[in-house]
Amino acid sequence: QVQLVESGGGLVQAGGSLRLSCAASGRSFSGYDMGWFRQAPGKEREFVATIRWSGGSTYYAGSVKGRFTISRDNAKNTLYLQMNSLKPEDTAVYYCAASNPYYTFRTRPQDYVAWGQGTQVTVSS
Repeated sequence: QVQLVESGGGLVQAGGSLRLSCAASGRSFSGYDMGWFRQAPGKEREFVATIRWSGGSTYYAGSVKGRFTISRDNAKNTLYLQMNSLKPEDTAVYYCAASNPYYTFRTRPQDYVAWGQGTQVTVSS
């Protein structure tokens, strides 16, 4: 099983940017499709973005499309989420997660087999 550790969260003003990182160890990182999810207080965990094991294809939630970019560096065993034009409604704990490769994009938390501990992102208005 792969182990995941997120970093890069923090407090930022609306309109600002942050880049989250997710460092992987254990089983081969490059063998997994990867995703980012977020969970705000009192809300269910929601899908943000996903990227195929090769890095060749990505898919985004409508609420972040055009503002967030998911990427990965398999040589460094690291997943990234570049977040631009942040809004107060982006405030949440952000989690990275690993999924076994599949023929289509996976957006449900139950389809992911490993999770990081989360990193807090707070966007002030």
